[in-house]
Amino acid sequence: MTQPFRIATAGRLGHADPVRFSFDGRILMGLSGDTLASALIANGIHLVGRSFKYHRPRGIVSAGAEEPNALVGIHRDAARRTPNVRATVQEVYEGLEAVSQNRWPSLAFDVGALNDVASPFFSAGFYYKTFMWPKAAWERLYEPFIRRAAGLGVAPDRPDPDLYANRFAHCDVLVIGGGAAGLAAALAAAETGAQVILADEQAQTGGALRYETGAVIDGQAGWDWAQTVTADLAARDNVRLLTRTTGFGYYAQNMVGLVERLTDHLAAPDPARPRERLWQVRAKRAVLATGAIERHMVFPGNDRPGIMLASAARTYLNHFGVAVGRNIAVYAADDGAWLAALDLHRAGVGVAAIVDARADVAGPHVEEAKRLGVACLPAHAVTGTTGRLRVSSIRVSPVAGGAARDIACDALLTSAGWTPAVHLFSQSRGKLVFEAETQRFLPGSNAQDVACAGACAGASGLAETVEQGLEAGARAGGATGGRTVAVREARGESWTGGMLGPADNGTGAKAFVDFQNDVTAKDIRQAVREGMRSIEHVKRFTTTGMATDQGKTSNMHGLAIAAAMLGKPIPEVGLTTFRAPYTPVTFGALAGHSRGALFEPVRRTPIHSWAEENGAEFEDVGQWKRAWYFPRNGEELHAAVARECRTVRASAGIFDASTLGKIEVVGPDAARFMELMYTNPWTKLGVGRCRYGVMLREDGFIYDDGVVGRLAEDRFHVTTTTGGAPRVLNHMEDYLQTEFPDLRVFLTSTSEQWAVIAVQGPRSRDIIAPLVERIDLSDEAMPHMSVREGSICGVPTRLFRMSFTGERGFEINVPADFGRAVWEAVWAEGRKHDACAYGTEAMHVLRAEKGFIIVGQETDGTVTPHDAGLGWAIGRNKADFVGMRGLRRADLVAPGRKQLVGLKTKDPDVVLDEGAQIVADPNQPVPMTMLGHVTSSYWSENCGRSIALALVAGGHDRMGETLHVPMPGGAIAVEVTSTVFFDEKGERANG
Repeated sequence: MTQPFRIATAGRLGHADPVRFSFDGRILMGLSGDTLASALIANGIHLVGRSFKYHRPRGIVSAGAEEPNALVGIHRDAARRTPNVRATVQEVYEGLEAVSQNRWPSLAFDVGALNDVASPFFSAGFYYKTFMWPKAAWERLYEPFIRRAAGLGVAPDRPDPDLYANRFAHCDVLVIGGGAAGLAAALAAAETGAQVILADEQAQTGGALRYETGAVIDGQAGWDWAQTVTADLAARDNVRLLTRTTGFGYYAQNMVGLVERLTDHLAAPDPARPRERLWQVRAKRAVLATGAIERHMVFPGNDRPGIMLASAARTYLNHFGVAVGRNIAVYAADDGAWLAALDLHRAGVGVAAIVDARADVAGPHVEEAKRLGVACLPAHAVTGTTGRLRVSSIRVSPVAGGAARDIACDALLTSAGWTPAVHLFSQSRGKLVFEAETQRFLPGSNAQDVACAGACAGASGLAETVEQGLEAGARAGGATGGRTVAVREARGESWTGGMLGPADNGTGAKAFVDFQNDVTAKDIRQAVREGMRSIEHVKRFTTTGMATDQGKTSNMHGLAIAAAMLGKPIPEVGLTTFRAPYTPVTFGALAGHSRGALFEPVRRTPIHSWAEENGAEFEDVGQWKRAWYFPRNGEELHAAVARECRTVRASAGIFDASTLGKIEVVGPDAARFMELMYTNPWTKLGVGRCRYGVMLREDGFIYDDGVVGRLAEDRFHVTTTTGGAPRVLNHMEDYLQTEFPDLRVFLTSTSEQWAVIAVQGPRSRDIIAPLVERIDLSDEAMPHMSVREGSICGVPTRLFRMSFTGERGFEINVPADFGRAVWEAVWAEGRKHDACAYGTEAMHVLRAEKGFIIVGQETDGTVTPHDAGLGWAIGRNKADFVGMRGLRRADLVAPGRKQLVGLKTKDPDVVLDEGAQIVADPNQPVPMTMLGHVTSSYWSENCGRSIALALVAGGHDRMGETLHVPMPGGAIAVEVTSTVFFDEKGERANG
């Protein structure tokens, strides 16, 4: 099985092992070390896919991560099918199965190509203009159609069986990019003794030295020098070398995200080995040596298969030993394309012509081309191409006007110059500056400790590239006495700026700017004509730069065309945002081990096993598994909850409250600190007493609540909501460290230290009395809202007399290790008094019967204490607390604010839906004026009816008023009431 375009005397894979792979079911041969793209080209295949909108034939454009066209699906088995893999970075392996995408029934004959014929109807902004009417068509027609048409590949529909790893690392110097600049930087930094990480996305380091045949560094060929330096770095203890690793995101404080591909290049990877590893690297300093991206030329018909970047053709020839055609042509505005033509000519490939849009083209490369008899056409432009599935000829015309000629070719190499890859630098919040002479953006001022070197920093040749790398590496490594590494000689190619934007020849043929999204120069101009003035608006109107390649080859062209239309310099039109990730990152790499049972850490209380053994149904509350209800004899949820609620109020109930957040506030200034953090007064709270506390944000809205017990003059036991523990501690620490650093206070999270057993109901004291030691439980000695320290079952305890049910209640705090043992002792006593274990659902109903709020359910981030009926919890004489000034804002005391009220349905058997909207008149025209919504709604067995809490505009002034809750089956009439539905005088909590 031959590879007709493989040149035995070229490249570096000559002695590599043969590899069998398939593309669209056709068995092909490649060599070990090939990418899928190079192996396809070796077999004479350029057609690899269809474009998104017009389904035009598309071929391989590049040889790297910037590839916009050659996106394929890689199928290992039924469960391992990865769409949209760039063929230019996917390495071939024995048995690799690749399929083309976005075509039917076949790649060569795609019915979707009819879209190309209808392209006049699909111009820029088509979606925005067309899918607006008729309104009813959006849900039934437009949205389903768009969802079916979206994307290129088919997303996998089975669980991912692969493993993914995650690793955190710290280093002194992180170098991104393993080309000449990156290798020099890593070597110089390593020589200073710094801990260095070097990451490069290719399988081998070397970067552009893969194709630069004339590069010489320190007497060695550029590629050989790169491998020598790589071996040197790999042998050093202070260097970590990561190949096949892409730096995809630059975040705050020099945190850089890397993805390392571990097994995608292997034929039979070990299933126990991770497929990819996510590196989260915190670097003291970073050096970006990310190189530059070659720009294609924009001209009519520039998207045919066989038209590619000149640097890609050189890479395929000089590294992979593959010719991109037998009779190639070149169209360029940059000297590098001439070098590509010369390399191919020397390898025996015919060069039909070199067309250059520049008039003043000169240099050794021009003289060499003429000497070899290659047709050189400066001041000419390609104005059209032919060929159905691959380019077969180009039409060339003088730029100044004149007769056109057709030139036959089977490949066309283009180059409009180079765009520095400043993506990561921009993500680091560094500022870019525009260099008008070369028409490119370069790194400017830094926001973090990062330096750029090489082509991404604007270096114009190999000598400058290596010099910048050495300088950046030495500085990053902390060298103060001059560089410890020097390069005596570095010579190679130089780069020029090239040309931006197309020559408009008025033919009306499509000149593509963005290949993947089918955006043409005409589309960009149309966007400007229709009022788009910022490049960000142009981007969204045309979708240029919004494909998987994020416009790596197209954005600068689009920007130049828009600027020319507006008659403004390029910087004034703006620059699109460089967002992470630099190249697509799999969800698996980001998720790592966090999937299935490990998707989120599962927290269980010390009493969880008892609840499990006693038949509890559980619900997830944050990360906690909490007993939801305890069914008996096949009870369903509502029957079990009704029984539990009756039992708590008739006798007693025992509840696992261990998930409550608990924070110890200790220190001489603990009371002063509590005064500032909560709305309530705390200084005069007696030792051994408790108080319900409300915590606000700076804007005056409720942040959290909970009962606080004062254990000593300098010690408070603070409880928070289950989900609020970490954020409340963070909130406290933030203010302690930034606003009140003079206070002598220490904060400690004790949520895991204490198991909490709530015993609630009229018989609660009788249940715990035989077990408690050294605490007087009488009403006189231990009244409601008090706390005592003693022991229970011989175990130290903090015993709170408090209630979230409105009944006499106690909360027993014991060390977590003794939680289950104490629970079992309490349960044994409780059974003597007909008590029950109850879960979170009954807890919700019982607290709602008393009008007690749950932060996050009765509050939504816009509720003040006054709105929630908690104005009494604000200390009238307090000089200051967090949120005090926020509460004084005019809009927070204005009439008509949504306030918490109770609702009773006119039909007591009807239970409202939580979240349902509330209106005054159910017969008003749509859209109705909404007054608020239902926050909590339950059937109350103790009240013998449904009850609900709601936030209603002006609710406190609407007592007794009838409102309505519109539902699909008709409006439900409700009466506005107090939030307290049971024991309105609150007598039961006191005995």
